[in-house]
Amino acid sequence: MQVLGHLLCPDFGELLEFPHIRAYQIHFFKTAIKSQSVRMKTADIQQLKKTCSQIRRDIVRMVHACQSGHPGGSLGCTEFFVALYFNILRRKSGFSMDGIGEDIFFLSNGHISPVWYSTLARAGYFDTKELATFRFLNSRLQGHPATHEGLPGIRVASGSLGQGLSVAIGAAQTKKLNNDNHLVYVLMGDGEQQEGQVWEAAMYAAHHGVDNLIATIDYNGQQIDGPLKEVMDLKNLKAKWEAFGWEVQEFNGNNIEELLAGLEKAKALAGKGKPVMNLMHTEMGFGVDFMMNSHKWHGVAPNDEQLEKALAQLEETLGDY
Repeated sequence: MQVLGHLLCPDFGELLEFPHIRAYQIHFFKTAIKSQSVRMKTADIQQLKKTCSQIRRDIVRMVHACQSGHPGGSLGCTEFFVALYFNILRRKSGFSMDGIGEDIFFLSNGHISPVWYSTLARAGYFDTKELATFRFLNSRLQGHPATHEGLPGIRVASGSLGQGLSVAIGAAQTKKLNNDNHLVYVLMGDGEQQEGQVWEAAMYAAHHGVDNLIATIDYNGQQIDGPLKEVMDLKNLKAKWEAFGWEVQEFNGNNIEELLAGLEKAKALAGKGKPVMNLMHTEMGFGVDFMMNSHKWHGVAPNDEQLEKALAQLEETLGDY
């Protein structure tokens, strides 16, 4: 049993103390455990992908039911939310507004609330049946998240673009003052980078060394009125953030493996004196072919026929609400 214990949580140096354990056997044990780890990782990633498919089904059904909302950006950010809530965040069971002793997340571009609501429900914050009330009168699931409805998981109202980074910086500094070594995450839109408050906050965070902050930009190149390059070109966004004193990396937000690696790297970069920025390249409407490659689906609900086409492309993996 002692040997078995070592194998489950191995210290291979100590195993050599057992006379009946040979070096080649230790090599076998290492190889077996490594292989098991790879298999588990692959299985975990497959489960994350299945969760993404279900959440995409939730998104199009929610927006269709009320004939209002923003499906495009929600679909494009699904992998990010799934990776964050089911793998990356160090979070407690239940919900506390203060978020003491755990990582916390803020959504700045609140119009993509469908993906956040679905993720929160699928992560156990509230019953998935409540997703059917999205944008209805007296629902806790309003079009843009707010706190007065008391929905678990929501810590700030987010609808007016440009404010979320400032909120996240305040939360991150609070954690530093409280000697809480957990991280603060915030997601912004790329069109949101046209807001002046973003850059005031960017300068502040770098100046004050808010290095427990990981910000991500959904870089899909689209906004409500058209492509970014036509509305207000961001030019070299990476160079801009680096010039403001941030540690910047880029990755594909619709490839779950690359996304997970990017978020893990962001965690490794945190705590080294600079705030961290992820430029996350996504495709608006990802997962539904006719919603991709256009800004059209930024804020348009599918009709009955379009819903049927969308659902035909998205496997039901966890059960529809």
